[in-house]
Amino acid sequence: MEFQDEFEQILLTEEEINQKVKSLGVQLTEDYRDKNPLLVGVLRGCVTFMADLMREIEVPVELDFLSVASYGQSAFTSGVVRVLKDLSEDVDGRHVILIEDIVDSGLTLNYLINYLNGRNPASIATCVLLDKPYRREVDVKADYVGFEVPDKFLVGYGLDYAQKYRNLPYVATLKDNAIEEE
Repeated sequence: MEFQDEFEQILLTEEEINQKVKSLGVQLTEDYRDKNPLLVGVLRGCVTFMADLMREIEVPVELDFLSVASYGQSAFTSGVVRVLKDLSEDVDGRHVILIEDIVDSGLTLNYLINYLNGRNPASIATCVLLDKPYRREVDVKADYVGFEVPDKFLVGYGLDYAQKYRNLPYVATLKDNAIEEE
């Protein structure tokens, strides 16, 4: 790919990601048999992960999306979460699986769990591809986790920096000089 000189390293290969997504799909299939879960993706980063994950879940699922903002065009969270696009589906009495690409500070995930809990779901579980527990600002833990990753700025497989790199089939660490300081 043309941006490879902007990466420090490829952290997770396409094959490693595919194997983990299959494994998460098996787990979710077992845990949600006969529950007709609603997968709620957090746009935009979840799209690649969610599309691959739902194909690995072997029970009927429904989909919906939320769009939130906390980063904007920056590499650093503002700490304020805003809902830009709300759900179309009613979650009352539903088993909701919130799908995120990455959890780091935990602010967005914590906000969304509380936000959705206010709508009376039967249950809420969280499924994230990547977890950066060292960056937590709030005490939140995902129920299903693909990989624990280091405190580096990551791109690829849906993750972006200023809307670039989402289309990469792997996850890479971005070189510090590729990130503009605020």
